[in-house]
Amino acid sequence: MAHGGFLRDHSDNPELASHMMHDYTQAQLDPQTRAMLDFAAKLTRTPAAMTQDDVQRLRNHGLSDEQILSTVLITCNFNFMTRLADSLGVEPPAGRQESHSQWMSDSAKSQDWLMTPRT
Repeated sequence: MAHGGFLRDHSDNPELASHMMHDYTQAQLDPQTRAMLDFAAKLTRTPAAMTQDDVQRLRNHGLSDEQILSTVLITCNFNFMTRLADSLGVEPPAGRQESHSQWMSDSAKSQDWLMTPRT
């Protein structure tokens, strides 16, 4: 709710923000954004049900592999942080939040640990 409230307060479209908070499927979204949100929702709710078809669907909507990876990373990070905060009632230390924000906003290619093949 905090994120949705922030979006509503800082958005040029409060109706869209409300839909995003309560039910994104009711919002007027372009097909690519809808596909990303459907992917993120499935990854959040039923991660074991994810298949290569889900990834291909994003490719079919014009997302590059890097954009797909970013979608996965942002979804996983958000889920992790939400579950951490919800279960323990804590906020991450200030320095950690900054590194998480950088991780989520920088190009996935800049993350050497992620993009470098294992040897």
